[in-house]
Amino acid sequence: MTSTILDRDTVPLSPPSGEDLDRLLLIRHFELTLLRLFGEGRLNGTTHTCLGQEYVPVALRTLLGDDDYVFSNHRGHGHFLARYDEPHGLLAEIMGREGALCAGVGGSQHIYHRRFLSTGVQGESMPVAAGVALSLKRAGDGALACVHIGDGTWGEGAVYEALNLAALWRLPLLVVVEHNGIAQSTPTTAQMSGTIAARAAAFGAAHHRTDSIDLDLIRRELADRVRRVREEGLPTVIEFVTRRVGPHSKGDDTRSAEELTRVRAADWHVRYAAAFPEVFAAADEAQRLRMARITDEVAARPPSVWRAAP
Repeated sequence: MTSTILDRDTVPLSPPSGEDLDRLLLIRHFELTLLRLFGEGRLNGTTHTCLGQEYVPVALRTLLGDDDYVFSNHRGHGHFLARYDEPHGLLAEIMGREGALCAGVGGSQHIYHRRFLSTGVQGESMPVAAGVALSLKRAGDGALACVHIGDGTWGEGAVYEALNLAALWRLPLLVVVEHNGIAQSTPTTAQMSGTIAARAAAFGAAHHRTDSIDLDLIRRELADRVRRVREEGLPTVIEFVTRRVGPHSKGDDTRSAEELTRVRAADWHVRYAAAFPEVFAAADEAQRLRMARITDEVAARPPSVWRAAP
């Protein structure tokens, strides 16, 4: 087990590449667009945004290959957009419009696209990811299965069953824990005893914990760990200490005003804007306008029609 805890509110940030910054801001404005569309009554059902956590999948983006599988959860738009620059298809899926990734039947939470799969059922992705990791190990081509879960997911038995088999069979499984300190509306301290590190250690899995929002630093920390997952079949749990800026779903945030103020003040968006004001402002506006154009274009499409296979 290793741990790197930084005071991320004071440590200077590495300048992000243009591609990284664009991807971060695309995800931010995609999520804000969804909340606005729900508020206007233009979307049905529900959605769960990753506001505040966008940097996690963006940091992992360069460490994952095209042959790797990514398994996501109910808060998965950022996971998808960090991997695939296809906001049109994802928005069409959520809006039920032509060109949707899954013909509009998956909606916000249940996406299957190439080597990406998301589900709204807590813990469900873990055993599926372990099964895919077993297949990848047998294929022997160095690919891995990356699965995103939250701190609240550690109350699910499927997580432990999957981690047990992954360690026992030495599977190339990378478990990314977005530890935002709250499971829907329940503080993690009120619903989980012990630590994630100790739980990983109980199965003989590697563990690394980071509090950084610096993309370059995160990648340096994780590069060798991801390599060992691929080459040695060492199941590894990467715990990101992060902050959820937005509500659990559309507008059900039960945190106090004081807590929300503290969380929002530490948002990566605020930190990057302050550290790189001119570059950030231009990129932020460009992605805001891009999402506005995408929204207008997708909203004008006809409804998606499900066509069963012949």
